[in-house]
Amino acid sequence: MPHVTVGVDGSAESAAAVEWAAREAVLRKVALRLVLVADSQPDPPHGGADERGWGDDVLTGTAQALRAGYPGLEVRADRLSGRPPAVLAREAAEAELVVLGSRGLGSVRGFLLGSVAMATIVETDRPVVLVRPERRPRREDEAYTEPLVADRPRSGRRREAADDSGPVVVGVDVREACDPVLDFAFGEAALRGCRLAAVHSWSLPPFGRDALALDMALRDMRPDVVAELGKVLAPWRQRYPSVDVDELAPVGGASERLVHAAEGAALVVVGRRVRTSRVGAHVGPVTHAVIHHCESPVAVVPHD
Repeated sequence: MPHVTVGVDGSAESAAAVEWAAREAVLRKVALRLVLVADSQPDPPHGGADERGWGDDVLTGTAQALRAGYPGLEVRADRLSGRPPAVLAREAAEAELVVLGSRGLGSVRGFLLGSVAMATIVETDRPVVLVRPERRPRREDEAYTEPLVADRPRSGRRREAADDSGPVVVGVDVREACDPVLDFAFGEAALRGCRLAAVHSWSLPPFGRDALALDMALRDMRPDVVAELGKVLAPWRQRYPSVDVDELAPVGGASERLVHAAEGAALVVVGRRVRTSRVGAHVGPVTHAVIHHCESPVAVVPHD
């Protein structure tokens, strides 16, 4: 049966992932499967039940809350054992996508991405969505902790949570356009009924301090870059005619421009080439940077 799988461990990060996954399952009109892997859960609360009882309580409580909050959503819960990344990757193989929580430490320090999440990303050939919890200001009666300080933007204002009504943002490389990545991004925008921002960044040749030459090169080269981006997106516009697309071709580093464009996005979509090296599977530099610094949910889509 088609379903979305979400990892559960009782943390604030997994709670945010569960909430996001439930909304995604409703959009897709599929079931939601909660998976708790024994080795991934934290220590049981002091004075609480034993580890197995605690895990069962987490699954049962989460499932009950979801059924009450999302009437009509089919929720299944399973407690599994084994190496968490391998188990989650195996479960992802049978799901439309898998959703995991990530611990956010703020715009300066970015994601503190757990080894389980990263290992799951590189071990599966299915899309993985990483979700960080909504931040909240510290109460006056709450103990001082370093993470809360790191969680505060430089402006001192609380970061607003990503709005589900925001656009879907996708990174595009016109030299190696990836069908699975674009298909996933267009599909998500169609599900949400929102705009899609397709971002392709590019670089100008070095001109030193010659501002006139730089301006002329920008005017001469930009139309060709924009045309290439439009050519790549044309088939997907035809396949998803309901999706309004913003074609963005900013000058600058791919990682920086994509993270900037993703501010306030409902979802950011990036690709991961399925390949291994002598040091094992890995994600590319742009995807790695987006995972670590983007505050919106990030979908990592594998491709050949």
